[in-house]
Amino acid sequence: MDHYQVLGVRKNASKEEIKQAFRNLAMEFHPDKHSQSSKHSRDTATFKFKQLSEAYETLIDDRKRADYNISRNAYGAAQNKRYDYAYNRGGGRYSYGNGYGYSGSASRGAGDFAFTKFEVGLRYLTTRSFLLNATFAGILLGGMYIVDTGGKALWKMHNPGKSFEEAMESVKNAKEVEDDTS
Repeated sequence: MDHYQVLGVRKNASKEEIKQAFRNLAMEFHPDKHSQSSKHSRDTATFKFKQLSEAYETLIDDRKRADYNISRNAYGAAQNKRYDYAYNRGGGRYSYGNGYGYSGSASRGAGDFAFTKFEVGLRYLTTRSFLLNATFAGILLGGMYIVDTGGKALWKMHNPGKSFEEAMESVKNAKEVEDDTS
């Protein structure tokens, strides 16, 4: 189901245009307005009202709308939860139709799959938990660097002209001398 088509608005419609389109169509298809109609008319109006509500909820929320637009671009304009799958014997592929005048093939090209992997990776990298963990790791690494450089600076301050390796060598020599005298 194309939410923009259900509400009859363009993809770049403003929130006000979406709200106005929803109000107009909701008044027309609200189940209470069709309470005295035939069962078929009531069911059709109820179904259409549910579609309108779903489309409105998705398009009025900025985050949901962005996710919807990304999924439409990644998976094609007719991405729908209600696909009816049927095996196409001629091409040996599964084909689908959603009952709204669109049908297509379920097989996808390698380019689409790569984009989907990229999209999933990008979504993972922007999740709050990942960002918090990355920040924590950065703080730990920064702290380790500061301690390491601070230790080296302290060593040079207390032992001018002598490297750490030279000091360790003199300690080793002193222990050998001490062991020889004992």
